[in-house]
Amino acid sequence: MRLRNAAYDAGLFKSIRVPVPVVCIGNLSTGGTGKTPTVEWAAGILRADDRRPAILSRGYGVEHGPNDEAMMLEENLPDVPHLQGRDRVAIAMTAIQELESDVLILDDGFQHRRLARDLDLITIDAARPPHLDHLLPRGTLREQMSSLRRADALVLTRCDQTSAEAVAELRRRLGNLVPTLPIAETSHKPQELQGGETFESLEELRGRPVAIFSGIARPQAFELTVADLGAAIIGIRVFPDHHAYARADVENLSRWAEAMPAGVLVLTTQKDFVKLRIVELGGKPLRALRIGLEFRTGDAELRSLLTNLPRIEDA
Repeated sequence: MRLRNAAYDAGLFKSIRVPVPVVCIGNLSTGGTGKTPTVEWAAGILRADDRRPAILSRGYGVEHGPNDEAMMLEENLPDVPHLQGRDRVAIAMTAIQELESDVLILDDGFQHRRLARDLDLITIDAARPPHLDHLLPRGTLREQMSSLRRADALVLTRCDQTSAEAVAELRRRLGNLVPTLPIAETSHKPQELQGGETFESLEELRGRPVAIFSGIARPQAFELTVADLGAAIIGIRVFPDHHAYARADVENLSRWAEAMPAGVLVLTTQKDFVKLRIVELGGKPLRALRIGLEFRTGDAELRSLLTNLPRIEDA
């Protein structure tokens, strides 16, 4: 990775610039830092600024159809196209020429340097700070913290799932490394329950027995979020990240749910729910918890970076 970055920095490898601004939402580690809610937030800001954004992603597993992140973004951002493909320069040109997009959001693109970008927003999980992590394969880091010098702003996520002292220590280390970069603090906040009309209010989870399952990078974060809503978790099932639910999985989950006491609500993530599209398991209601990004600090600075991107006429 050092050699590859050095080759780009020296101009031995060329970055290709497209005729509209490109915003990268990326990270240093292998998933689980809150990129998708950040992509959704950024797209919403750009739409409100009368822009025509499109989201570009590598799309792991796209050869079998849209992956879970694509389906979730399509559901939450129905008016923002999402293109997936290995050649992100090619899909960038498709978005510009065929969809008339005037700004592009490169999802999970910090390590993808072939497509030049105008703004790099990097998400860092405050509950799993990079200074306590290691490079692959020992840890989850794709590259070292020093690579953050390529960034334009940092978004600390899940600040509510760690101590104030830990957040302060992370900010101190980042300030020493990149003293001029804006640093925003955010939380992943539950927005609503999806999947049915019976349990729409998050308040109805308080004190309610729930059984949860997920196939995400940080299942512990989902468990903590549900617990913080006051639900009584009586059962947990965990699948690998980006798990493709087969019929056998659904049957197994149905038996698991059926064995739960009466009155239990089965709860999963929106990322998992979009792959299942069912409203009950084993006679128990199934709902999805939609999560959104809530800023504690730094909102105005990041909004300004997005709204001050150049506008290209007749892009």
